[in-house]
Amino acid sequence: MKSLGLALGLIVVLLVAAIFILPAVIPASTYREPVETAARDALNREVSLDGDIALQIFPQLQIRASNVSIANAEGFGEDAFAEMREMRVGVRLIPLLSRRVEITEFVLVEPTIRLAQNRRGNNWTFTPPDAAAAAPSTEGTGFVRREGALPIEASFGDVRIENGALYFTDGSQSRAITGLDLSVALPSLDTETRVTGALNADGQSLSFSANIGSIRDFFEGRETPVMVGLGGNLADLSFAGRILAGEAIAYDGELDATIPSVRALAAFAGAPLPAGENLERFRAAGQLSGAPGEISLNARTLALDAISGSGSLAVNLAGQRPMISGGLVLTELDVNPYLPTANDTAAPTSSGGIPPWSEAPIDLAGLGIVDADLSLSVDRLLVQAMEIGNARLRVNLRNSRLEVRLENIALYEGQGSATVVANNRGRQPSYSVEAQLTGLDAGPFLEAAAGFDKLRGTGALTINLLAAGQSQSAIMNSLGGSGNFSFADGAIVGINIAETIRNVSRLVGGGETDGETADADAATTGEEQTTDFSALTGSFTVANGQVSQQDLLMLSPLLRVTGAGTVNLAAQTLDYRLQPRAVASIQGQGGERDLRGITVPIRLRGGFNTVSVGVDTEAVGQALLQGALSNALGSQGTTNPRDALRDGLLNAIGIGPEGEGDAAPAGEEPAVQPDPAEQLLRGLLNQRRNRNQQPAEEPAGDPQ
Repeated sequence: MKSLGLALGLIVVLLVAAIFILPAVIPASTYREPVETAARDALNREVSLDGDIALQIFPQLQIRASNVSIANAEGFGEDAFAEMREMRVGVRLIPLLSRRVEITEFVLVEPTIRLAQNRRGNNWTFTPPDAAAAAPSTEGTGFVRREGALPIEASFGDVRIENGALYFTDGSQSRAITGLDLSVALPSLDTETRVTGALNADGQSLSFSANIGSIRDFFEGRETPVMVGLGGNLADLSFAGRILAGEAIAYDGELDATIPSVRALAAFAGAPLPAGENLERFRAAGQLSGAPGEISLNARTLALDAISGSGSLAVNLAGQRPMISGGLVLTELDVNPYLPTANDTAAPTSSGGIPPWSEAPIDLAGLGIVDADLSLSVDRLLVQAMEIGNARLRVNLRNSRLEVRLENIALYEGQGSATVVANNRGRQPSYSVEAQLTGLDAGPFLEAAAGFDKLRGTGALTINLLAAGQSQSAIMNSLGGSGNFSFADGAIVGINIAETIRNVSRLVGGGETDGETADADAATTGEEQTTDFSALTGSFTVANGQVSQQDLLMLSPLLRVTGAGTVNLAAQTLDYRLQPRAVASIQGQGGERDLRGITVPIRLRGGFNTVSVGVDTEAVGQALLQGALSNALGSQGTTNPRDALRDGLLNAIGIGPEGEGDAAPAGEEPAVQPDPAEQLLRGLLNQRRNRNQQPAEEPAGDPQ
């Protein structure tokens, strides 16, 4: 028995000696090559342990290796796929006997991983090509949470990554994560696990943390509490909730997220937005839920730039582009910062008028970032200078085509609906606008919509316009469509048509206007001048940027005005004629004069910033002369032709035959008045003679 005891004691001594002494005396080369060979066979890559190797067996199995590298795949360069300055792994031996894994240490010091992708594939697939081709399909057999999925016991002690780096390139873009520090605390699979870390990604500093109630509960499909935090220059996010019970990874909880700059985050994610000063600060707070590829947010607070409100949003990530759907309630929505703009803006004119249309390209690339189907309720909607109240909108964005339907709007005391489309699917962008508006207060509406402040009244407007082009200039040159309008109880600002008729009649009749001789081709204009109307109607067509309007009709107790002409939007010019005719007595200085039937054409023409307004004196003269000649010819044989011509001219302008004018005071001889007919004829003849004598290179002198 004594000999047996000595033998057993000797065996124990030898085992202890082997455990503690042999690792120190056995050369590293003895197990360096077997480790490299085993790793090479497992990864199908060359694995090199170029630095020191240390092995410890008891009380824990521990391996330390320095200068470890894994070769890159063929065709991806000479740099190693992965390398690290030091790797330390420690596992307790005794717990392994009872199927318990206790990792005392897993530390990677300065690991560097280089991921690459090209037309041939990627460098992180370690399966040999022939094995990959022969492997059975595993599509649809992803990770499933189920009971018994984690039947072991385990704990992790010191698990860290120190100063790691991860690089990615696909030939068109490169991404870099540096300064990666990661720490995992996992006392057991049944207690809370905590992960903390920090990194620099493409120059942006990020910190992160996560708490998971139980790793075993998560793997085996039971409800698991979870908390996630993210901080840094790109985002400040907190989520406190749970992973729901079941096979899929579904979750819900409370979210509070702030993004200082959506533009910076989009650029970081590899999807930079078009240049602009919008899409900066974003905040969302509310109930978040989701599953793989789906996210839903029921938000108490939503804010983007100056826009704020509440609502619900859902994001589906399964398609080619993220799909956003839901409904929002907003207090105010100013869309001007988000409208497509030219890359440079035409400078205004020196007088502050309308600038020329820009030739710079308009960037609609932002329409291709996401798809969307949203309903919006907006108390106050701002579009350019227009203000719309109580708006109900439907926004549909599909594959770079945006359609906005304003289903119900309150607009400058009126109501209406409109549909606006911007389509960037084709070779060049296209646009369309359809609108039906009633009860409009025309003055503020037209000034806000088109900078036009010359019309007042209440009425209705219908438009249907189409355009295409990559710049403001191209859009205006391609504009086409039609429309009509009807306004009541208003005024045209800037011209007094009745006073213009009086001035012309006084001129022809030899009178004066305000103590000065009347100017035949000058209309009575000015900011303080107006022409009231009871009704104003018309329609128009648009082709290649030119508006044609032929049926203007304006009615008032004193006047009936028709109009026709063109407005060349592309060239920013107009040529328009008004045909006002007095239909009642017009009271003016110097007594009452019946001017019924008198038509005094008024012409508007020139550039948008240099419009001239004047009486078409040539048309007046031709009309008067034609009427006089007609009267004279009809009176031949009964009256002297010269007197008949004179009387015809007087009748044409509303002045009765000689002797029917104002009587001279009693006892006085009637004043000798110039013969109006002779005066008009002389003027017309002189005007014609002067025109014929003008040099060819000089302007023709047509009246404005």
